[in-house]
Amino acid sequence: MSSVMLSAARGALMAGAALPFLLCKPAGAQDLGPFGGPPPPGFQGPPPSSRRFVLPPGAVVHRDLAYVTNGHRLQKLDLYTPKSGRRLPVIISIHGGAFKFGSKNDMVPTEYLAQGYAIASIDYRLSGDALFPAQIQDCKAAVRWLRAHASEYSLDPTRFAAWGGSAGGHLAAMLGTTGGVKEFEVGENLSHSSAVQAVVDYFGPTDFLQMDAHRLPDGDEHDPAGSPESRLIGGPIQQNQAKTAKASPINYVTKDAPPFLICHGDRDRQVPHHQSELLAQALKRASVPVTFHTCVGDGHGRLMDPAVPKLTSEFLAKWLKLGKNGRTTAP
Repeated sequence: MSSVMLSAARGALMAGAALPFLLCKPAGAQDLGPFGGPPPPGFQGPPPSSRRFVLPPGAVVHRDLAYVTNGHRLQKLDLYTPKSGRRLPVIISIHGGAFKFGSKNDMVPTEYLAQGYAIASIDYRLSGDALFPAQIQDCKAAVRWLRAHASEYSLDPTRFAAWGGSAGGHLAAMLGTTGGVKEFEVGENLSHSSAVQAVVDYFGPTDFLQMDAHRLPDGDEHDPAGSPESRLIGGPIQQNQAKTAKASPINYVTKDAPPFLICHGDRDRQVPHHQSELLAQALKRASVPVTFHTCVGDGHGRLMDPAVPKLTSEFLAKWLKLGKNGRTTAP
């Protein structure tokens, strides 16, 4: 399955890059909604005709690299590298899917290859495979593996950005806020850091315990036992508040967190906009650089606001220190 957005759909699709629905699919497969299942009423994804990708000339894809030796089938990543460049900055793409669906083939922002970035798209154990904290442990293991193998793939271990939407946004935010939290560091390559230098969070949940108090009138409920958050924790979140608090990135914010870009639609029925307000406020209180952009009228699963692609590109260029011509410059 190829994994690059059509250049003709470039601007519109980048507004939804790294989001949880699949952009490319096998012939005859059903279109997917924001949580990997059938799309909810009113969900607008890209048309099937736009779900075909072509890698830029000379780009290389290293598929199914195991970041845990003899690990779970999902403890793998795909690494995309451009035709040339050394000490490449790395975008770590984390798929969404309510912690229970999705894959590393979903919404990979591969048009950034042409701008001199490498892209690591990671799989992680889903809630049906393992409960929290397995998901953040996997993301951290992937980051450590990338640093351990940086010289092999011409990566710059000092320039990593985590980027995800929905559940992927949550995990990107967790990577950003738990860089110094040893509790989540398990497995191999422990001599390498799992910290990232920037975070792009599209509509990720940040404080599970406050989601229902601020949901839209017709929004999804999160407190019941069958919600994605409760399934991730292993029980109703309000009855397991201590464990739930450990899964909320807002509880790990310190002055040491990296810069954040947060984008969220104010008509999001799945993850209340208030979740991003909370994280942005916490980051500001800690004096962490944060750009918070509200996409007026946008719901969950795809951001149509035309400002989002430019904000994202400029944010990554600023904090991963690209040269003025958009190509990488070795520090």
